[in-house]
Amino acid sequence: MRLVIIGTGNIGRAAVEAAKKASDIELVGVYHHNDDLSEVDADVALLCLPTREIPTFAQKMLKMGISTVDSFDIHGQIYDLREDLMWIAKQHKAVSILSAGWDPGSDSMVRALFSALVPNGDTYTNFGPGRSMGHTVAAKAIPGVKDALSMTLPAGKGKHDRHVYIELEDGYTFQEVKAAILRDDYFAHDKTEIEQVESVAAINTTAHGVHIERNGLSGVTPNQQLDFTMRIDNPALTAQFMVCCARAAYRMMGREQYGAFTTIELAPIDLLEGNDEELIRAFI
Repeated sequence: MRLVIIGTGNIGRAAVEAAKKASDIELVGVYHHNDDLSEVDADVALLCLPTREIPTFAQKMLKMGISTVDSFDIHGQIYDLREDLMWIAKQHKAVSILSAGWDPGSDSMVRALFSALVPNGDTYTNFGPGRSMGHTVAAKAIPGVKDALSMTLPAGKGKHDRHVYIELEDGYTFQEVKAAILRDDYFAHDKTEIEQVESVAAINTTAHGVHIERNGLSGVTPNQQLDFTMRIDNPALTAQFMVCCARAAYRMMGREQYGAFTTIELAPIDLLEGNDEELIRAFI
């Protein structure tokens, strides 16, 4: 598979390293988001870009017949984006895999499996404590913000608090920047504290984590308790999963399975390096 990476931030840099480790992938290019992409020649493009830029770049690549993988992370907009990209991908015989980070992404697959095992119950996804890349990028995009770090703090039962550290650009006041952050859709739905600091770099971190729990019934049997926990480097895990989804996209192209898909629509075996016989013998 010939792969290109578009975006050179934390995820893009981690994706380069993950792609180099895969024996079935040839990394043929790395591009900044403002580069001329008209001559890109690849099977799959990883869109390691801010969420709000992804729809435009996904459409551009798909219209060139290049499959895409992104980490779009606005949960409530994912299905609509899937529908928007579906006909473009089918028309140009390509595959688009959306929201292929760790949440949404790999965690989505865990939640789906948990719901299959315990059909009647409650699932809680508790993030952190750790750095949210999507929220951090959103905070950095606010006028007057020189640098930012958004930390996610679990409040229990799937609820979260946000603590945002910001450096200010000259000419802006803390109060006006704070108000703009709180109006942004990334922060408007959670309790959010904002603190001005002299240096975000001095407190920066890429650590994060999640605890997913489900309790309920399997059939009529109660008290079924499922638990999944991980502590991770956020960009590294996101990039690794995106590379796995690029592999899945390439295999789906080979089966002429064109269109736009979320991670819960993927076959797990397509994410893994190796042939089917080896993988089945190893994991079943």
